[in-house]
Amino acid sequence: MKTIARHVIVAMVIAACGAVALIDAQQQSGLTAAEKQRRWDFENELQSVAVVDRKVMMPMADGVRLATDIYRPKNATGKVPIIWVRTPYNFNFWDIQNGVPADMTAALTAVKRGYAYVVQNERGHFFSEGNYDILGAPRSDGYNALDWMTKQPWSNGRIGTTGCSSTAEYQMGIAALGHPGYAAMNVQGFGAGVGRVDQYYEQGNWYRGGAVQMLFITWLYGEQNQVRPMFPRNASQEELIRASKSFDLAQRLPPVDWSKALWHLPEQDILKSVDAPHGIFADAMPVETGGRMIQRAPNDSAWYRGGLYHDDMKLNVPGLWFMSWYDVSVGPNLALYNHVRKTASPDAANQQWAIIAPVAHCAYTRATADTIVGERSMGDARLDYNEIVYSFFDRFLKGENSPRLNALPKVTYFTMGINKWQSADAWPPAGAQPLTFYLASGGKANSIAGDGTLAANAPDADKPDAFTYDPMNPVLSYGGNVCCTGTAIQAGAFDQRRMEAREDILIYTSDAFRDGTEVSGPIVPTLYVSSDAKDTDFTVKVLDVYPDGRAYNLDESIQRMRYRDGYDKGLAWMESGKIYKVSLQPLTTSNYFEAGHRLRIEVSSSNFPRFDRNLNTGGNNYDESKGVVAHNVVHHSKQYPSQVTVTIVKRNTSTSAQR
Repeated sequence: MKTIARHVIVAMVIAACGAVALIDAQQQSGLTAAEKQRRWDFENELQSVAVVDRKVMMPMADGVRLATDIYRPKNATGKVPIIWVRTPYNFNFWDIQNGVPADMTAALTAVKRGYAYVVQNERGHFFSEGNYDILGAPRSDGYNALDWMTKQPWSNGRIGTTGCSSTAEYQMGIAALGHPGYAAMNVQGFGAGVGRVDQYYEQGNWYRGGAVQMLFITWLYGEQNQVRPMFPRNASQEELIRASKSFDLAQRLPPVDWSKALWHLPEQDILKSVDAPHGIFADAMPVETGGRMIQRAPNDSAWYRGGLYHDDMKLNVPGLWFMSWYDVSVGPNLALYNHVRKTASPDAANQQWAIIAPVAHCAYTRATADTIVGERSMGDARLDYNEIVYSFFDRFLKGENSPRLNALPKVTYFTMGINKWQSADAWPPAGAQPLTFYLASGGKANSIAGDGTLAANAPDADKPDAFTYDPMNPVLSYGGNVCCTGTAIQAGAFDQRRMEAREDILIYTSDAFRDGTEVSGPIVPTLYVSSDAKDTDFTVKVLDVYPDGRAYNLDESIQRMRYRDGYDKGLAWMESGKIYKVSLQPLTTSNYFEAGHRLRIEVSSSNFPRFDRNLNTGGNNYDESKGVVAHNVVHHSKQYPSQVTVTIVKRNTSTSAQR
C-alpha cells in the first residue's frame, strides 16, 4: 500500500474521481495568491450550496468515536443519497500551512450533483479515537457507520463508497456484511483489502507466493502511530472545529531513505532501526488481530479477524472496480472481480464493471495524451473516470438512468503495445486460449549473454541451468508492479537489460513473433527446480523484448518453496539434489507483441526490496540476521517440462500501435 509520498498520487486520483481530498498531501506551502483565492472561492461556494457539518464524532458500538465531516445539499427537495469515504489519511478542512481552506473540490462536486458527501477517519487516526489496525478493524465500524448514516433524517437510505488504495480497501469486507443501506461501491487500487481469493493467499498484499511484500514496512512507518495527541472527549463540536484551524494532528516524521533502510536485518527490526513509532508491524497491540504482523504465516488465524475480505464471504453489492497493470496486485484483484461475478446473486453478479488501466498505483487520472509509465510510452491512456463514477452512483443511489454506465462494457482494459482501450464481457476476454512455451538451454541460460530459449516443445534431455543466490547480494528490483516503497523502487516498465548482465538471472527468450499477438489474461509459470538449501525462493519476471533489444517488464512474481504445497498445509522443506515441481501464482497482463517482438522470462531467486530476501536457512526469516548461500537449479526436459503458459487472444487486428 503505501508511503507518505503516495498520498500525493492518491489525492490526485481521488479528487478527480469524486472521493476524499487528502488534505495532508495537498497542503503544500507557498501557494500563490491565485491558488489561495481559488481555495476561498471553493469554500465560499460550498458554504452557499451545502449544509456543512464538520467534526461530527460518530459513535461506534464500543464507544469509540470517529471524526466525520458531512456536506449535504442545502436546498434539496427531499432526502438525498450519500457518498461515503473512509480513510486513514488527513482530510482536515483547513490548510494549516497556508492559512486557507483545503481543496474542497470533491465535496463541492458531490453536493452540486445532488449527493451528501461524508468523509471519515478510520479509528486511531487524526481526530478519530481508538487504536489503529489496518483497514480499521473491526469490520463492525463500517456497519455501525452505515447504520448511523441511513438513519439521518436527510438520508434516502442509500450509500455508495469510493476511493483509492487505503480509501478503497475496507469496502469489500464491509460490503460482505450485507447492510441494506450499502447500495454501491467504487473500489480503486484495492489489493490490500483482498485476503484470500482463488489461488492467492496475499492477505492484503502482505505476501506474494509466501514472500513478504516489503511495501507495508515503508507504509506503516507513517501509519501505525498510536502515541499521538488527542482532544478531551468532552470537547464540543465547536471547539473541535476551531482547533482544526490550529492542529490537524498530522505527524511530521523524519525522512527515511528506504533504499538503504530496507536492507536492515533482522527484518522485524527495520522500523525500529529508523526509530519508527511502535505498532502493529512488529509489536503486540490491543486490536482484534493482535498486531505482530511480520510474525504471521500466510494462513495465520489473525488475518481472518480483521477487515480483510476473504472468498468465503458473500458480496452482493454493485461494484465498479478500478485496477492498473503496474499496481501491486492486479492478479488477485481480477481474481476477486471474477469471484464476485460467479458467486453473487444474479442481479449483483450482473452489476459489476472492471476498468484496468496501464498506470501505476492510483495514477488513473494522471494519464495524459502520451502516458509514460516508467520508461515505456502507453500513448493516450485517458478515460472519463469522473463521469463513469457518477453515472454508476446515479443509477444505484438515485435510481436514475445512466447513459454512460449503459454503454460501459463489463471489462474495459488497456492493451499495451497497441496502446488502446479494449472491451470484453469477461476476463480473460472471449476467445482467449492458452499457449505454452518451454524453457530450454544448453545449460548456460545465465544472463543476457546466455543460451536460454523459450521453445514450442520441451527439450529431450535435461541440461539444467544453475546459479548462486546470495541473500547478501540479491537481484535488485528495477521498476515493476509495485507501490509505496518510497525511494527504494519506482513503479512501471523499464528496460531490464541493465539487470540482465547478472549471472544469477536466468533468461529465456522466444523466437520473434511472426504476426502481432495479443497476450491478455493469466500467465502461469511452472518450474522444476532443485537446491542445496532447505528453503529458498524462485522469482519470475515476464517481458516484452523489442527488435532493438529493449526488454520491458510486464509482471513479476515469486514463490517461497516452503509453501509450495499450499498455504494451509505444513511447511515443505527441500532436500539437496531432489527436483521439485512448483507453479507460481498466475501473473497477468494485457500486452500486444507486434511482429518482430519476443516474449522473455527471467528466473532468479530474489527481487529485492519488492519482496523480502529468503535467508535460505529454513528458519523464521523475519528474526534472522544471517543467511546462507543457496545453489539453485532450474531443470527443463520432457521429464521436467519447465514452462510458461500465456493467454492469447486472437483478433482480426489491423490497428497499429498508437503512439
